[in-house]
Amino acid sequence: MDEIERADVAVAAAREGASVAADYFRTDVPVEMKDGKTDVVTRADREAQERVIETIRETFPDATVVGEEDDAPTVVPDDGPAFVVDPIDGTNNFVRDIPIWCTSVAAVVDGEPIAAATVVPPTGDEYIARDGETRFNGEPVTVSDRTDPQASTVCPTLWWGLDRRDEYAAAATGVVERFADLRRYGSAQVSFGYVASGALDGIFSNLQGNPWDTVAGAHLVRQAGGRVTDLEGEHWRHDSTGVVVSNGGIHDELLAVAREADAARE
Repeated sequence: MDEIERADVAVAAAREGASVAADYFRTDVPVEMKDGKTDVVTRADREAQERVIETIRETFPDATVVGEEDDAPTVVPDDGPAFVVDPIDGTNNFVRDIPIWCTSVAAVVDGEPIAAATVVPPTGDEYIARDGETRFNGEPVTVSDRTDPQASTVCPTLWWGLDRRDEYAAAATGVVERFADLRRYGSAQVSFGYVASGALDGIFSNLQGNPWDTVAGAHLVRQAGGRVTDLEGEHWRHDSTGVVVSNGGIHDELLAVAREADAARE
């Protein structure tokens, strides 16, 4: 019953946070810089995270909540339950009025997700993983069944800093040489949702992602029948290096591209 309740809370919290963020979208909300010219934050991020945390703690007052903003813990505990929150994944899109961003919340136990919700206010879409399945707008979905890389579309995701553009270039080159086409959306969690629903065939990075950018999405894909590994092709965790996400049918080819990108930094 506790896992069911945690799943319910994750969904409710994602919806509440998304509602707060949506009220600020395409307004003149001030933009602040964090650690770089593309690492931005707004009042919407902070207030959405506050609402998510408030919603969680109405039911679990002592919950550990790992989040991107302010003084929230940034490491997923290996023992016990926690929630992982991204109040706005795709803030650069958000501040440019691009309608590809979301609020994501995952419930985890002993470092592994048990439920996840990604809410995309600009399109009205919801991706929810619980009870052994992923639902898109209330309907069960599965990953695509494509096995031919030359008929598959994939997305390099996460963010290569200005000092790591050789890796970014290698990732893009690997995609255009091996796959049908490339997409890049500016929101890792939305991209995970696209793979889970079969709209996209894979996403990848050689970087170690933040848990708020990855944990919920990884659960969405796995519960939809997809595969999520690290650069070694092993089970992906929140602290893994690299994340390779696919429908399973193109995974080996996508893994090769991720490794090529990683080799570019050496």
